[in-house]
Amino acid sequence: MDMKKHKNTHKGAAILFFIFSLLFFVLFARFVQLQVTGVADGQVLAVKAEEKYRQQRKIEAKRGTIFDRNGEVLAQDVPSYTVVAVLDPKMTTDPDHPRHVVHPHKTAKKLAPLLDMDVDEVERILKKDAKQVEFGPHGRNISYELKQKIEALHLPGIGFIRDTKRFYPNGNFASYVIGYAQKSENNETVGKMGLEKKLDKYLHEKDGYVSFAGDINGFRLPNTKEKIVPPDNGANVYLTIDGKIQTFLEDAINEVEKQYKPKKIIAIVADPKTGKILAMATRPSFDPNKRNITNYFNDAISYPYEPGSTMKIFTLAAAINEGVYNGNERYRSGSYKVGPNIIRDHNKVGWGTITFNEGVQRSSNVAFSILVKEKLGEDRFLQYLHRFHFDQKTGIDLPGEAVGQIHYRYPIERITTGFGQGTSVTPIQQIQAATAIANDGKMMKPYVVDRVVDPDTGKVIMKHEPEVVGQPITEDTAHKVLDILETVVTSEHGTGRPYQIEGYRVAGKTGTAQIPSLNGGYLTGRENYIFSFLGMAPKENPRLLMYVAVQQPKLSYTETGAAPVSHIFTSVMKSSLQYLHIQPSAERKAAKKPSTGIEIGSYAGFSTEEAVQKLKEKGLVPVVIGKGQQIEKHVPRAGERIIAGERVMLKTEGEAVMPNIRGWSLRDVMKAAELLGLRTSTKGNGYVVSQNIRPGAIVKKGDYLIVELAEPREWDEAVIQKQTEAAEKKSDGPQE
Repeated sequence: MDMKKHKNTHKGAAILFFIFSLLFFVLFARFVQLQVTGVADGQVLAVKAEEKYRQQRKIEAKRGTIFDRNGEVLAQDVPSYTVVAVLDPKMTTDPDHPRHVVHPHKTAKKLAPLLDMDVDEVERILKKDAKQVEFGPHGRNISYELKQKIEALHLPGIGFIRDTKRFYPNGNFASYVIGYAQKSENNETVGKMGLEKKLDKYLHEKDGYVSFAGDINGFRLPNTKEKIVPPDNGANVYLTIDGKIQTFLEDAINEVEKQYKPKKIIAIVADPKTGKILAMATRPSFDPNKRNITNYFNDAISYPYEPGSTMKIFTLAAAINEGVYNGNERYRSGSYKVGPNIIRDHNKVGWGTITFNEGVQRSSNVAFSILVKEKLGEDRFLQYLHRFHFDQKTGIDLPGEAVGQIHYRYPIERITTGFGQGTSVTPIQQIQAATAIANDGKMMKPYVVDRVVDPDTGKVIMKHEPEVVGQPITEDTAHKVLDILETVVTSEHGTGRPYQIEGYRVAGKTGTAQIPSLNGGYLTGRENYIFSFLGMAPKENPRLLMYVAVQQPKLSYTETGAAPVSHIFTSVMKSSLQYLHIQPSAERKAAKKPSTGIEIGSYAGFSTEEAVQKLKEKGLVPVVIGKGQQIEKHVPRAGERIIAGERVMLKTEGEAVMPNIRGWSLRDVMKAAELLGLRTSTKGNGYVVSQNIRPGAIVKKGDYLIVELAEPREWDEAVIQKQTEAAEKKSDGPQE
């Protein structure tokens, strides 16, 4: 029995020895493998050890700042914070000093107003089954000031994560020039639009770091070396944009947008001597901080359209440069035949036989058709379109520039291009071409970036210098064009009279561009145009060049498209000239002339008889609309000035009655229509020969008033014709 037990003991010991030997062999083999390869489970052990004991801290870099030409900040990185809430009760070790959200409802009531959120929404977030939560867009990118307000509430569990955000201190300000940048998925700031995108390689930053050997608590071990990789801050960008002039422009555009509600506004202010863009703005626009974008294109450089009569500047320049323009030569205005097509002046009937200079002042399409067809020749005119670079992009240093199209296939297109129809161009193309007129014939390339500077060394990395891109006309031609364009603004016949600026001589050209219809042809109606002005001042040595276009504004019955455009041009141009200390023109330094005309007082509430009497005493012609005894309202309104003999429409209380408007001018018709709230449809030009609402009939707001007009020389014949037609209809009975 003992022998058997002894044998079993030895047998068990042998088995155990074998097992332990096998384990020792395996461990030894593993040890040898680790010593030789240094790898365990695909992980390099030296690296894992380095990770355990090597501590690394990020050193944040800063994205480059964008400045205007005066050094004012337009875009910069600023500290921002994200609000977080700790919900895990395990984070609290001392109940008297909780480190998690103890009371979700009470916390939500205090926190929600500061985050501009509903209390219920904040409470719902604070009751989530999570260890830590954020509050979405409302809790991200908050300012230091708001952080302080939240901290002052001493809310347990509410904390902050520090970060940076791209900030645009002026909001909706040159937005399409600056663009915007935002955080990507890997938390890098990346330019997405405008110069932020175009210059991202310069503006982009790269974080640095410092690394050192440390203990398990993150403290640096003594007598160890540290490795420092310095941050690479983004370069600073200085623009040609002048913050003051840009502000003048933004303010004027805001006023026009509010009053006239147009579909688009485009405006550019440039230095014609250098090509520097001093201001550029469009509507609709956006705030880069909010990125509330509805139009992703910068219309000032990306919107080609038929420019209308501003194009006549360059047709005139070509004719003068070729020596074929004689301003005193006379031609027959009104219409001009081109093959099967007839080109008409904008008033349909013209102004009889007039000089070419007057044709320019009146913006006669016929005058410019003759210049292209008979004086210049179509082929030579095409060469000037190329000289002015209307066939190519300007190359401005902004992303997304488009180019117009010169339509020159058919004979009619070659002629209409001369007065701005058919062929399309962009606003920036017109600015570049106009620098030749304002700069002694030398055409300057437009640009918005002045220089790029390393913020750490002050070294200029990139610098733009003024660049002459062509000389399409001579210096003498440029001066002659300026002389004629000044008369467009000063002449009694000039379409540019609303663009006069007290103290300064302005040269320029108006434009009324047709808008193509989706159904073919062009849109109709008095508001369906792009109204524009391309002007420069002072005329004797232009320092500022400005283009303004307003598309489809809502005009009152007595206003023309020049109203919103001139408001922007005159206010911005005058303020900018004064800001730049450009002296007024010598012959315009005289004291301001007293206002001319008769100022209208307020007659609302006057008896009808008294109002009529007072207006007659002032030399005006009162027209009473209605049968009431008291005046309710009138047009022109109080404060406006009109000339002697002009009609003043007086609406009495009670029902409105249609006056007899036969013989009235269109201006007077529009006054009455505005006063009565009528919608109008007019045919012809001149004075009224017929009206669809009979005199004495009661009218209501929204009724259609249809009138036919004729020129004075045609008026008697038209009246006789209308009377004859009426007599025939009366005798013949109703007709289809």
